[in-house]
This record gives sequence, C-alpha cells and structure tokens, in this order.
Amino acid sequence: MADLVIRSARLYGEGDPMDVLVRDGVIVEIASGPIAAPEAEVIEAGGQILLPGFVDLHTHLREPGREDTETIESGSAAAALGGYTAVFAMANTNPVADSVVVTDHVWRRGQEVGLVDVYPVGAVTVGLAGEQLAEMGTMAAGVGAVRMFSDDGQCVHDPLIMRRALEYAESLGVLVAQHAEEPRLTRGSVAHEGPTAARLGLAGWPRAAEESIVARDALLARDACARVHICHASTAGTVELLRWAKSQGISISAEVTPHHLLLDDSRLETYDAVNKVNPPLRESSDALALRRALAEGIVDCVATDHAPHAEQDKCCEFAAARPGMLGLETALSIVVATMVEPGLLDWRGLARVMSERPAEIVGLDEHGRPIAVGEPANLTLVDPVASWTVRGADLASISNNTPFEDMTFPAKVTTTVLRGRVTARDGMAVGGP
Repeated sequence: MADLVIRSARLYGEGDPMDVLVRDGVIVEIASGPIAAPEAEVIEAGGQILLPGFVDLHTHLREPGREDTETIESGSAAAALGGYTAVFAMANTNPVADSVVVTDHVWRRGQEVGLVDVYPVGAVTVGLAGEQLAEMGTMAAGVGAVRMFSDDGQCVHDPLIMRRALEYAESLGVLVAQHAEEPRLTRGSVAHEGPTAARLGLAGWPRAAEESIVARDALLARDACARVHICHASTAGTVELLRWAKSQGISISAEVTPHHLLLDDSRLETYDAVNKVNPPLRESSDALALRRALAEGIVDCVATDHAPHAEQDKCCEFAAARPGMLGLETALSIVVATMVEPGLLDWRGLARVMSERPAEIVGLDEHGRPIAVGEPANLTLVDPVASWTVRGADLASISNNTPFEDMTFPAKVTTTVLRGRVTARDGMAVGGP
C-alpha cells in the first residue's frame, strides 16, 4: 500500500492546518510543515476539516433478499460518500439474520466490497417473531463476530424474552438494541398522534408507545446488570426517561436519526409517503428536545436508520407505504445544519456523536479513534463552506426515497479513508480492497 499524505487539513476544525502522513493504514506523522513523502498519494485539503471516520450503528442494506432496493455494494458506496468507515447492517433481511450463516455472509460480502467495514447485526429472536431467542452465542462467535443484536423493525415486546436476551448479552459481552414500540398501542397507526394527524385523518401513533418500552427496558437492564441501547429515540419524553435512567447508573445508551433532528410532522400535509418513517416524525418540540439532548450527551450518538425502499413501496396510499428513508449521504450535512451551525456542537462534538461514541458503544477498537500518531487511518475530510442540493437520483443507493429532495445543506464530505486507502473522493466511491 502506497503512503498517503493529507496536506493542510484542520484537525477537528481547530488550530492551524496540519499535514498527516499515513503508512500501512496507520497515522505515522502529523506536522505543521510540509511532510516530505515523494512517492505518496497526496490529498490537498486546502484547510478542510479532518475528522475520524463516521460509524453508523443503524443501517439497512437489504442484502440478502431485497437487492432490488439496496445491496451491500451500493449501500457501502453511499456510506463511504457520507464519510462512514463502519456501518452496522440490521437483521431484518430475507432470510432474517438470525443465524451465523447469514451474519457471516454479510460480514464477508462487506469485506469483498471493501468500501466500509460492514458489521452484521444479529436478530434477537428467530425470524424477528419475538417468541424464541436466536442463537446469539453462535453468531457472536462467528467470522462476523456479531457485536450487536436487534429485532429492529419489530419490538422485542415480551418482557421475559427481553430480560433473557439482556442476560445472555451480558454474558457474551454484546449489546442488545431495542426498537422501542409497544405494538398494542400502534396497531393501524401511521403518523404521530397529534393535531396534524387528527386534521389529516391519519391514525395516530402515541409517544407512550415508545416511552413505555424505554422505561421497561431500562428497568430490565438494571436488574440484569446489562447494557441496552435505544434505537431512533424520537420524543421529548424518551429524553427525560434516558436522563433518569442514566442518573440511576443504568447502562443505557441511545441514538437519534438525522431526520428526527431536522423534520417534524408538518411534513405530512402533502400525504407524501416519503415522509413515512418508524418511529414517525414527531412535533417540532420533540425535535428541539432531541437536539438539546444530543448536545448534552443524554442521547449518545447519531445513527441514520438508512432505509431504502422500492418506488412501488412508497408511491402508494400513505397508510400502505413502507416506513423508512435514505440517510447515509445526507447525515453529516443535517447534523451540521441542526447542531453545528446553531452552536449546539463544535466539530469535535460532531466527531463525538458521529464517530467516537458509537464506536465506544459497540466496542470497536479501530474506528472512532482520535486523530493521532499510531492510530488507524480511518478518516473523513469535510469541506465546511460547501453547500449542495440533494437529488435522489444522484445518490449512490439503488433507491431514491429521500425526504430531502431539492433541499440545500451546508458542508460536504470530500474524501473518506479506510485504513489508509481512499474509498470516496470528490463525489465518487473509489474501488475495493
């Protein structure tokens, strides 16, 4: 592997520009003056911001089973273009990733593509049915070494099953991530329960459906002396429950999606199903509470819940549409717009919520590391003064179900580096291993 020099980059957006030399996938020198490396590949940063490569704990890559909507290859390209060096692929594939055969396939395929490290998420229960625990130990011991288990898309609603999953997870040293939704409160629901849904005639989805499971699972984690992670937190009430649980010493973490930071249920006025997501877009007061909680650390990190869907699954009656939206390529810009530009986070804080903290939650050793000599060269270069307009047809995903069509955002990822090898540059994914 040739050496790589990143010239004149501002580390974490701080101080004077520095040169960074990478050799054999590791940062070997950081200097304020020009680094002499005549045979090296050179990236002229021109004062752009250098950050640790991003880590996404919540991605749907659809392979195996729905390769018409996304593949590990196309999703990896989207991730690299979004500044990610590691993503966690959720288990609701077909077949479900509830066996080591499927999870090892996802890991191996990700390594073959080589644009990001694709970590498989194992199902908590067989077939996501919530009735019988999947073979968590076998998946954790497989080639893919599953670190996180989730029935995302479905809640592990039976408290006894969830308690047993937490107990097994603690003994295995892995994490259970919960899709917090009490299903008896959401039958037939398609939109946030509030004035907008009532006016539009859409069946309401109460905040309590999420919050009741968050409260329950915090108590179960406490009694099992285990860790639990809350997927896509969406309400102000969830924020307060997380605050309480953490104050009690309960080992609980949570993620928020870019779309729940930016959008609210006013988007439903058009009945456009591109805005249908699970959990639903809430009210503006919830979005503001989530922003403050992310800045404070009550919500730990940003995760995209990148969810590609075919056109026929979105261009239909709102109630019949599949929930989910694209997120990998727009995440950085939305976090800048909602958190950095208003002063809630600086660039070092952005690195914390998009790279360092998610890697810490799942125990990754080589991702989310500080930019320092001796550390793996998993890096993202961001142009902070760029602006760009989202076009779904131009995104790397096979699907184009983005709610951000024609919206203009600040900041743009210009280069992504995985273990010293450029994987995305100037809007193009670059090669494989």
